[in-house]
Amino acid sequence: MAKNKKGLLALSPLLVFIFIYLFTSIVAGDFYKMPITVAFMLSSIYAVSIAAYYNGLKNSIDMFNRGASAHNIMFMLWIFILAGAFAKAAKMIGAVDATVHLMLSILPDNMVLPGLFLATCFISLSIGTSVGTIVALVPISAGLAQTTGMSTPLLTAIVVGGAFFGDNLSFISDTTIAATSSQGCSMRDKFRVNIFITLPAAIITLAIYTFLGADLHSYASTHGASIVKVLPYFAVLLTAVAGLNVMTVLVIGIALTGIVGITIGVISLFDWFQYMGEGIMSMGELIIVTMLAGGLFEIVKNKGGIEYIIESISSRIKGKRGAEAVIGILVAVIDICTANNTVAIISVGNIAKRIGEKYNLDCRKTASLLDTCSCCMQGIIPYGAQMLMASGLSKVSPVSIIPYLFYPFVLALCVMAAIILRLPRRYS
Repeated sequence: MAKNKKGLLALSPLLVFIFIYLFTSIVAGDFYKMPITVAFMLSSIYAVSIAAYYNGLKNSIDMFNRGASAHNIMFMLWIFILAGAFAKAAKMIGAVDATVHLMLSILPDNMVLPGLFLATCFISLSIGTSVGTIVALVPISAGLAQTTGMSTPLLTAIVVGGAFFGDNLSFISDTTIAATSSQGCSMRDKFRVNIFITLPAAIITLAIYTFLGADLHSYASTHGASIVKVLPYFAVLLTAVAGLNVMTVLVIGIALTGIVGITIGVISLFDWFQYMGEGIMSMGELIIVTMLAGGLFEIVKNKGGIEYIIESISSRIKGKRGAEAVIGILVAVIDICTANNTVAIISVGNIAKRIGEKYNLDCRKTASLLDTCSCCMQGIIPYGAQMLMASGLSKVSPVSIIPYLFYPFVLALCVMAAIILRLPRRYS
């Protein structure tokens, strides 16, 4: 009983955040009433307070600061800063409008939604990063929505869903590397299992977007399709596909916005500086949320919250289906706590390996479940880096995007079917 109380106490900062953000917003009937920054601030104050009871205030603050300034958090902040500068500068030279007009000139109106989803899936599969894909394509989808009058949350959700398709399947994705390394199988074998689960989900999602877009008529002009203005986006996509680090990709994109904009005379050098500064400042809320979340989750982890979840769930295993279900639930729950699918896989990897050995599970399917379930949850939680990035770039609430996230929800159903029906047979 004492252990249960300690575990629940360790998890309580996360529960406080969920209560403050979701419950308050539901009661108010408006998710804009409770800023996510305030919800994280209040739950972070609570987290430091309960940790101070056992460790003292100074040690608790130090613990929070370690989480807020962890390596992966600081790397993400750099991406946010560069992404903000690139997105604003690209928009101001007309790159977004030019890209939208080019897309509309190629695709018929009724194929815009499935076309955007297919393009996102291909790009994310090629570059292996959902964040990089979202940085490159969300400004385009937001511009497309503004130009055509389509729903911005819908088009943003299409990009987010497609981004996780590649994040889950790509050979160079960090989640793939973490999952296969922890389970001791090759990336190729994990891909073979993954494709049986993800391809049906992608096909169903594509059919949904085709149906939704069947009667679309944008009435948008396609005469602004300037190839020169599209160069920054082409460069970002090509360098990302070539395997360059996402920070290098963004720096190249930023440089090209300046070169193109100044060369064709749409902006001056000081205009370029001004727009980059405005873009960086627009990421302020996103940066604050990321740091507060990092500190809060560090306290949850340090006080044993994650270990409590793992022990509580893994003690209820019955048979192979139960073992696979527990592995999927574990990595999904840890992802809720850490808001990072790679960290969730690393945290659960060892225990998933032990469960797999005990119940004679195929390590290739175990790796697939770890990766797929973490991506499902990461694609849904409104405070995950990908959703926050998409929200920041499209200027819509992350909660407003969730109802249109068909791919993660359909993928979750496909995972459940794979566990219950023991599919694919060869790997089950």
